[in-house]
Amino acid sequence: MTTLNPETVPGPFRNYVEYVKDKDILQALRQSGWQTAELIRNIPEEKGEHRYGPDKWSIKEVLCHMMDVERVFIYRALRFSRTDKTPLEGFDENTYAPEANAHSRTLAQLAREIENLRASTIDFVTSCTPEMLERTGMANGYEISVLALAYATAGHETHHYKLFKERYITW
Repeated sequence: MTTLNPETVPGPFRNYVEYVKDKDILQALRQSGWQTAELIRNIPEEKGEHRYGPDKWSIKEVLCHMMDVERVFIYRALRFSRTDKTPLEGFDENTYAPEANAHSRTLAQLAREIENLRASTIDFVTSCTPEMLERTGMANGYEISVLALAYATAGHETHHYKLFKERYITW
């Protein structure tokens, strides 16, 4: 497939790309998806509502947030890959989180959904030509490419995987 020069990635997206910049995009998506699925499978169901602080999201809420972000990033990538030049606004993750219905689902259900979503993301990226991956659009006030959004997707998941390991999975 292809790799990305992180220097071409704007603002807040660059932080996520840094986690996966040395990988081919498909490798980055597969590896981040696999490690998250593996992590979720090893979390006991009774820990799904665990928070590492009083004002922090639960494990289930973080998983739903990860899926929300992947859907938003890949929706943007889809639009830009199809030469849609409509500027796309940002979204407020803090208003999305309570609306995700996270605590009505089991960790097994969330794991399956995350795996299905990642498979769909990989299918989308695989379907893009090199020209499509280079196309850009405006997202949240930044010009960004389809490829950079795909990398940001993998990097965002890796970011949260690391937070799970450092702050959530402490038992």
